[in-house]
Amino acid sequence: MQRLLRFLALCPMLLARAERPNVLLILVDDLKPALGCYGDTAAKTPNIDRLAARGMRFDLAYCNQAVCAPSRFTLMLGSHSTSTGLYGLGSPLRKLVPDAMTLPQHFAKHGGYRTESVGKVFHVGHGNEGDPTSFSAPPFKDKVIEYLDSDSTEGGQLTREEALFTNQKLAQIKSLPRGAAFESPDVKDNDYADGRVAAETMKRLQAAQRRRQQDGTPFFIAAGFVRPHLPFSAPKQYWDMHDPQKLPMPTFEEHPAGSPQVAHKRGGEIAAYKPVPEGDSAFSPELKRKLIHGYYAGTSFVDAQIGKVIDELDRLGLTENTLIVLWGDHGFHLGDHGIWTKHTNYEQANRIPILISAPGVTKPNSSTRQLTESVDLFPTLAELANLPAPTGAQPIDGLSLVPVLKDPQARVRDHAFHCFPKQTLGRAIRTERYRLVEWKTPGAAPDSAELELYDYERDPLETKNLASEQPDVVKQLRAILAKYPEAKAIK
Repeated sequence: MQRLLRFLALCPMLLARAERPNVLLILVDDLKPALGCYGDTAAKTPNIDRLAARGMRFDLAYCNQAVCAPSRFTLMLGSHSTSTGLYGLGSPLRKLVPDAMTLPQHFAKHGGYRTESVGKVFHVGHGNEGDPTSFSAPPFKDKVIEYLDSDSTEGGQLTREEALFTNQKLAQIKSLPRGAAFESPDVKDNDYADGRVAAETMKRLQAAQRRRQQDGTPFFIAAGFVRPHLPFSAPKQYWDMHDPQKLPMPTFEEHPAGSPQVAHKRGGEIAAYKPVPEGDSAFSPELKRKLIHGYYAGTSFVDAQIGKVIDELDRLGLTENTLIVLWGDHGFHLGDHGIWTKHTNYEQANRIPILISAPGVTKPNSSTRQLTESVDLFPTLAELANLPAPTGAQPIDGLSLVPVLKDPQARVRDHAFHCFPKQTLGRAIRTERYRLVEWKTPGAAPDSAELELYDYERDPLETKNLASEQPDVVKQLRAILAKYPEAKAIK
């Protein structure tokens, strides 16, 4: 009798769990909106384009910090870096926010989801071990830095970036050789990590379908792909898809006129790869074109892997009850302002693709100009899955986008916020027209700040800092910025 009563008591919970939508969260490293669905005619991304056609494309989506680990923390916590203090590649989540409730943990606790991580989801490397406690099963990990050609590694040696991303010889990085910035061997997709991540994700989907049929358990699978992150290692067939002479080259390669020194960047991550100059030497036109070719080839490679995953989801009959999100962790400079990679507060480093397919909610082929942040995905997915709104040890800075998913003209915010720490902390407000960046030490007087203002209606390439010429706009945007709590100290 007691067993029967316990079973009857569980019935509503089991029924609710069986009705929950599944979640497939697709994360792509260093992916800017250089995609066909975003209007890039040079891109060869048919699979991401058809995913966009299933739901809503967010045209003004921004990361909250343009570097891998912090950006992923903002997604998984729904919190800005300035709220948590998690600014660095090696920032330890559980030391700074020990009781944090991450996005997958929220789904497991409140919805009975089995949560899984495949590939690069949390950042692992640079002394960071990610957050395996967020998932129901041990994460499936694979390489971020990978070479198949021995010439790329000076005969198979451990390179600087390989060491950083595998937490090896961290105190000896400068003594290690640089790896190649690109390679294009004639190999199979699964010879590289992203091919293996796609294959493993497909296996996880098959097992998830069986569990769903057996006991109604919904799945939350986060699949993380690494290309087009450097090195631009991709099978030859994806390089061959692009004519390098037809790819877009940078048109403005200077720092913005009147911009503060703290905002500038040269070198950085790109200099860890050969044949990139390690000093201040200019890149040759041939090197620029090769790097851009590699980025587009890497994007086409990851597009093909995402296509395999979506095809398997369809084949298993899971599509109509699965929320699909594609998210780029941050953007990528391809020579604009003379900058390569990310780590700035400029448009190319911070604008990202976000695609959401929510069956029964989003209309196919829809798009919106709602300003959107990475932190918004946590509350959005929770509401779509009929789960409680997220709360936890961390502040929740995100807003649910569900009203926008139902109506592309609806608005839940009028700006996006992001930041980047350098000698001082640059906090930014991006409206549909403007970006204001305030560079200031946390706690310092407001008048100590160095300011940047850009008008994307008149100057989309950010050629000139307008802060001194438009004080009224600066005052308006600084008033918005002042509503945010003072940033936590950089650790």
